[in-house]
Amino acid sequence: MLSYFAGLAFLAVVLVVMYAIRILREYERAVVFFLGRFQAVKGPGLIIIIPVIQTMERVDLRVVVMDVPTQDVISRDNVSVKVNAVVYYRVVDPQSAIINVENYHEAVSQLSQTTLRSVLGKHELDEMLSERDKLNIDIQKILDEQTDAWGVKVTNVEIKHIDLDESMIRAIAQQAEAERARRAKVIHAEGEAQAAAKLTEAADQLSKNSNAITLRYMQTLIDIAGDQNSTIVFPLPLDLVKPLLKADKG
Repeated sequence: MLSYFAGLAFLAVVLVVMYAIRILREYERAVVFFLGRFQAVKGPGLIIIIPVIQTMERVDLRVVVMDVPTQDVISRDNVSVKVNAVVYYRVVDPQSAIINVENYHEAVSQLSQTTLRSVLGKHELDEMLSERDKLNIDIQKILDEQTDAWGVKVTNVEIKHIDLDESMIRAIAQQAEAERARRAKVIHAEGEAQAAAKLTEAADQLSKNSNAITLRYMQTLIDIAGDQNSTIVFPLPLDLVKPLLKADKG
């Protein structure tokens, strides 16, 4: 009988020792409570937890990649879009992550969704499409400030997709086409204005010397003859025609 109780006692001691000895990996920490009160953060490696009077919560310190579900967002210019993103964060204070919030992963997920909607809703569609890097930084800063009390550090936020319905895609395509046509007209008008300015400048230079005009006539004839044309129209200066007209009248 004594050997039986001794065996049970030995088995109980073995079970207690097995329960007391905990091994934490390099990226894990244990938040230890003594009779329900916070005692210390332990790990990594081998730690001892006294059964019954001590309990522990494991915390992973690695970076968590969290996918933010697709959110319906209405932009400042009243365009409905669907946006999803990915958030990178990690626990930097295990004590705060366990004590200050019930479930830090769920808390970060919900906060990311609401922040994504609120930040993008303050911008127009063109800003969402062209200034994505700036929006990523704005969302990351807001999340990092809000999660600081939870012992969580948000390291990066990336907006993955901004989806539009078919009607809005067609409207944007028409707008882009109209914008390209407007730019083409502006460039053409600027070219005409520059050409007119250069022609005016050239005319001023030629009017200062009549010989320059004659040389220009000759250059024009050379250019026309080079094209193998059978008909050559030669412009006659008015200075040569005026004396002939006066002689006829006389």
